Amino acid sequence: MAALTIETDVVATVTLNRPEVRNAFNDEVIAELTQAFAALGQNAQVRTIVLAADGPAFCAGADLNWMRRMADYTHAENLLDAAQLAEMLRVIFTCPKPTVARIQGDVYAGGMGLVAACDMAVSVDTANYCLSEVKLGLYPATISPYVIRAMGARAAHRYFLTAERFDAVEGLRIGFVHAVVGAEQLDAKVDEITRALVNASPNAVKQCKTLLHDVAGQDINAKLIAHTVEGIASIRASAEGKEGVQSFLQKRKPNWLAQS
Repeated sequence: MAALTIETDVVATVTLNRPEVRNAFNDEVIAELTQAFAALGQNAQVRTIVLAADGPAFCAGADLNWMRRMADYTHAENLLDAAQLAEMLRVIFTCPKPTVARIQGDVYAGGMGLVAACDMAVSVDTANYCLSEVKLGLYPATISPYVIRAMGARAAHRYFLTAERFDAVEGLRIGFVHAVVGAEQLDAKVDEITRALVNASPNAVKQCKTLLHDVAGQDINAKLIAHTVEGIASIRASAEGKEGVQSFLQKRKPNWLAQS
């Protein structure tokens, strides 16, 4: 059975397909996820990508058999292995298409990195979350840039250090997820978000992602201000920028909607 299933459409869906191991990932899953998001990110048909999972858990982190193999790795082999995980997270995080995590079950350890690397996250209300690494004598190094960015440093201080399990409501409170719904409402909420993304200007959404990466956490200084001034001037002069403003003034749909 393939580690992933991929549906390519205007809204593409990448589904973790290893329910028998709670969608834990290994080197094969990491390679497939990296390839899938890189390809979908460059696919002109695709406007947004949903990361989903089959079975009762969204992702339980690292596969146990993979962990057994890693236990005998040399330092050099561990470096290579961690670099591949880091590259997967980077590819998801920097994907030019907006990404939405559809969380239907529990998220543990490295799975937290998958959620954090996505732009948005919608969680079922029964899902639990845990950064469990310190219980195993490890720490969440590779996923930390994304998880800290997603939940904030203050929450990370607690959940990285204690390895406490927390529920979806707490995930919402700390900003790790954006919406919490019942299981029967999960697809409708994901559809609501992806519909909003598809209705927006494709170029503006792509540029917005770059803007967020450039601006978040930076000091507001002359260099940053100059960067944002250049950004708004450039997008105003772009084809979609001009079309969006003109369609608004003329009370008509912009051409990216008229063609869809």
